[in-house]
Amino acid sequence: MIEQYVLGLQEVDETQVAVVGGKGAHLGGLSRIVGIRVPDGFCVTTDAFRRIMAEVPSIDDRLDQLSRLNPDDREAIRTLSAQIRRTIEGIAIPGDLAASITGALARLGEQAACAVRSSATAEDLPTASFAGQQDTYLNVVGPTAILRHVSRCWASLFTERAVTYRQRNGIDHRTVHMAVVVQQMVFPDAAGILFTADPVTGNRKVATVDAGFGLGEALVSGVVNPDVFKVRDGEVVAKAIAAKQRAVHALQGGGTQEVAIDSRRQGQPALTDAQVVRLVQLGWRIEAHFGRPQDIEWCLVDDGFEIVQSRPITTLFPVPVPETGDQENHVYVSVGHQQMMTDPMKPLGFSMWQLTAMVPMHEAAGRLFVDVTRRLASPASRAGLLDVMGRGDPLIRDALETVIDRDDFIPTLPDTGPGAPPADGPPAPIETDPAIVTELIERSQASIAALERDIRTKSGPALFDFLLEAFEEHKRVLSDPLNFQAIMAGMEATWWLNDQLQEWLGEKNAADTLTLSAPDNVTSEMGLALLDVADVIRPLPEVVAFLQSVEYAEGNAFLDELAKLAGGAEARDAIASYLDRYGMRCVGEIDITRPRWRERPTTLVPVILDNVRNFEPGAAQRRFEQGRQKAQKKEQDVLSRLRALPDGEQKADEAKRMIDRVRTFIGYREYPKYDIVSRCFLYKQALLEEAERLVQAGVLPEKEDVFYLTFQEFHDVVRSKQHQVDDRLIKERKDAFRSYHALTPPRVLTSDGEAVTGAYRRDDVPAGALIGLPVSAGTVEGRARVILDMAEADLEAGDILVTPFTDPSWSPLFVGIAGLVTEVGGLMTHGAVIAREYGLPAVVGVEQATRLIRDGQRIRVHGTDGYVEILA
Repeated sequence: MIEQYVLGLQEVDETQVAVVGGKGAHLGGLSRIVGIRVPDGFCVTTDAFRRIMAEVPSIDDRLDQLSRLNPDDREAIRTLSAQIRRTIEGIAIPGDLAASITGALARLGEQAACAVRSSATAEDLPTASFAGQQDTYLNVVGPTAILRHVSRCWASLFTERAVTYRQRNGIDHRTVHMAVVVQQMVFPDAAGILFTADPVTGNRKVATVDAGFGLGEALVSGVVNPDVFKVRDGEVVAKAIAAKQRAVHALQGGGTQEVAIDSRRQGQPALTDAQVVRLVQLGWRIEAHFGRPQDIEWCLVDDGFEIVQSRPITTLFPVPVPETGDQENHVYVSVGHQQMMTDPMKPLGFSMWQLTAMVPMHEAAGRLFVDVTRRLASPASRAGLLDVMGRGDPLIRDALETVIDRDDFIPTLPDTGPGAPPADGPPAPIETDPAIVTELIERSQASIAALERDIRTKSGPALFDFLLEAFEEHKRVLSDPLNFQAIMAGMEATWWLNDQLQEWLGEKNAADTLTLSAPDNVTSEMGLALLDVADVIRPLPEVVAFLQSVEYAEGNAFLDELAKLAGGAEARDAIASYLDRYGMRCVGEIDITRPRWRERPTTLVPVILDNVRNFEPGAAQRRFEQGRQKAQKKEQDVLSRLRALPDGEQKADEAKRMIDRVRTFIGYREYPKYDIVSRCFLYKQALLEEAERLVQAGVLPEKEDVFYLTFQEFHDVVRSKQHQVDDRLIKERKDAFRSYHALTPPRVLTSDGEAVTGAYRRDDVPAGALIGLPVSAGTVEGRARVILDMAEADLEAGDILVTPFTDPSWSPLFVGIAGLVTEVGGLMTHGAVIAREYGLPAVVGVEQATRLIRDGQRIRVHGTDGYVEILA
């Protein structure tokens, strides 16, 4: 293969990232768009970089060393990356390579002023922009200076910030190469940045222009605040003109200088409104070419715009695509915020959740959303939806109301007639009878037992046909009217008690105490059962020492090792028995691709060890009984206080009826999720056996690759005679999944791409407090433990757990903590229900709690009033 060291910008396009890097490829693409002016120039290709790197002594060893460093070890990264940079800059550019560069420069004019710009192969990508990670040099004049700055650009692949960025994004240093763009220098009247979608709200119909005088460097480096213009539908809809005191200008002989702006010009806009609109029209032409919203650097020269860079805006959350493909306005609500799992899901996971869900769901960035447009359009169904959403998560309700208040976004539909959504009436009431819960649980267990028996006999295409039928049974069990009635009976009785007892007695959240140790709560039982496991292990010192040495990734093997120790068989049996009942659970359990406790029981070891250390024998039974007695005492107190009121006997009778109803049904609120997860684990085991057959047949390198196929794609592979899997598709999906972790899913998302966050409309909290939703009464003070991964929990008695979200799998941690703070959650989400069960003061829906509260800080949780104070 003949190496090419230099290519003109007109010779490349956006498909040639591997040759000229992201910036060079995009500039080449830009130069081909009709009506877009790009300063003339050329690219020094990655072939040239590879040739220089081949000259770097012991580079492989140094890159190995670099990749082993922790991204947080800034000192080590700084030292090693500086050594690599100095070495690269010290290598003389070979004569033929230097001649190629100076020859291309001669075509621009040997003494032409140029911009010399880094263009790495891992920058300006759809998933990672790498903005500002490598170096750019402006107004470089003469061949000697150009060659020196090309070397500096090569070396800037190893700036501390670029190395850290790659490590945090999981990008191998060896796979990234550096090209360099050399372009004729532009001396602009004004310059800045154009975002073709609003980078703050995500709205794809609003463009934002930042503008300042002179070179754009003044804005990028923060020397001045820019003028900011917002454009929608071809007109400026908002602008803020800054006092621009400084600008960066080019110097005659090379280099740049910061200069003061005449005081009479400082408050003048850098662009007229007409120029802003013209620039945005160019931006949308560029966006149409690249197929996604762009972050564009521009210069204004003699009333004409030169485009010097365009890259994708990587921070925008993608918009779900409506199945109808219409151009109407849509409003989507996040499923993850209701299911307590806002992490991205892999394709097999989200596609199976879609197939088993009771309503249509749309995927974006590995998250699922429900389209609520039609329910919001009808006043009758709108009220019911807002009420349910508001009780679950006030921020979702507020966000929806924000959209409704924009009169032109959602058309109003009549409540009746064709096309109107069905009004969701309340479920028919049922008797307060514990036998109903018993019957529902028995029905569920019988259905799961039949699934487990029948699925074992299926493989190949027959398995997928069977699963499609099983999904219908799955939905039938969940949609059983009695199931829904039982869930709603407990929830509505809770709401009634809280509302009425606050009105009658002036007491907030009284139902929180009345629900302590309610029967039939499979999730709270799961947490207490792990205390019983700790009771078995506590008196066995060899077993405790062994568990302290267990590595997280060991899988099931440690259970076999455990049995060889003194008392180990008893400990293994206790853990195995726990896994038989609860082993289908895990963090993020709505995604079946996540490893279950039975697949990775080491996840539970830190929690078991915490329980061994922090509790006395018999703690599970004692805690349950204490909660039951506390609830009983609260009931007697409430009823006696009610009887002392006017019409007291009637009020006490109504309250007693609702208390009985809550205690009969509220525990069952947790059972349907247990049913779903039990079924999903059986589906997963069968599908992994099928994947193993594909591995044996040489179709897949490893069985977990099927997680990156949707259920239908997996079905197609198994059904086709060729049994082929597209390796590139799997790789693209893996890369995309990694990138999705950097995106924060919004609670509410519009079809314009706007992420509507919602706000707590409250003025009853102290200054500086973090506001959330009160879900479990009481006030507690303690040490904050900010935990992002349950397997890394290390809790002491009295600690307060601070985490992004909790699903049922977190409940074993709840027995050892004093309070709970989460970023996501609502009144009836699992974490809230279990916090009330265990009597833990809890505040959920605290935006950015894991960033604003530092691990180890002392905090006070106001679970009755819904806020958190940081004390020290």
